Amino acid sequence: MIIEDEESIVTLVKYNLEKEGYKVFSNSNGEKALEHIKEIAPDLILLDWMLPNLSGIEICKILKTEKKHKHIPIIMLTAKGEEEDKIRGLNSGADDYITKPFSHKELIARVNALLRRVNPSVSEDIVEYEDLKVDRIERKVFREKKEIKLGPTEFKLLNFLIKNPKRVYSREQLLENIWSDNINVENRTIDVHIRRLRQAININSKKNYIRTVRSAGYALD
Repeated sequence: MIIEDEESIVTLVKYNLEKEGYKVFSNSNGEKALEHIKEIAPDLILLDWMLPNLSGIEICKILKTEKKHKHIPIIMLTAKGEEEDKIRGLNSGADDYITKPFSHKELIARVNALLRRVNPSVSEDIVEYEDLKVDRIERKVFREKKEIKLGPTEFKLLNFLIKNPKRVYSREQLLENIWSDNINVENRTIDVHIRRLRQAININSKKNYIRTVRSAGYALD
C-alpha cells in the first residue's frame, strides 16, 4: 500500500511495482489509509511523512502499537533528508527510509529486500507449506510432488493464502485482493472457488488444507 498525497509519485511508484508483479493499493489521506489497512492487511506500506490529517510519523506509531498490524513493514518516503529526521522516522517504527527524489530501481530493490527479510513467502518464486508447493514462475502447484491442475482464480486464491498460512481472511479481504477489478463479484462466488480449490488440493489426501471459520472466512491451515 502506498500512502502518499502527491498523485504523480503514486502513479510512478504504482506503475513500477505492478511491473514487478505486485498488487498495489493507494491512499492520499492518513485516516482513510488506516481504515483501509485494517480491511486488506497489506504486506508492506510505503508511507509519506507529510500527509493530510495524520502525518506519516503518527501513522507509524499507531500501527506499531496494534497487535494485528505491528508486523507490517514500513518504508518511509519523504523529502526530509536530515539525519535527525531519519532517526525520528526509524524510531517511530519505520523499517526503512528513502528520501525524495529517489530512484525507482532502488525503491524496488528495497521493497524486495524488506519483504524477503520479514516474510519470505511473499516474494519467493517457489513457496512450500507442508507437502504443498506453489511455483509462481511456472504457475504450477504440487501436492506430495504430484502436479495439481488449478484454474487461474483458484491459483490466485492459493497464492494469496499461502503468504500467511493459518491466518484467517474474510470474504471481504479475498474480494479486495483477488477480485478488486470486478465490483460485481458476490460472496457466493468466493465460496464456489474456495470449494474448487479445496477439492483440487485435497484430492487423494487425508489432510484438508482449506479451513472454513464460521462467520469469519477462510485460511490455509
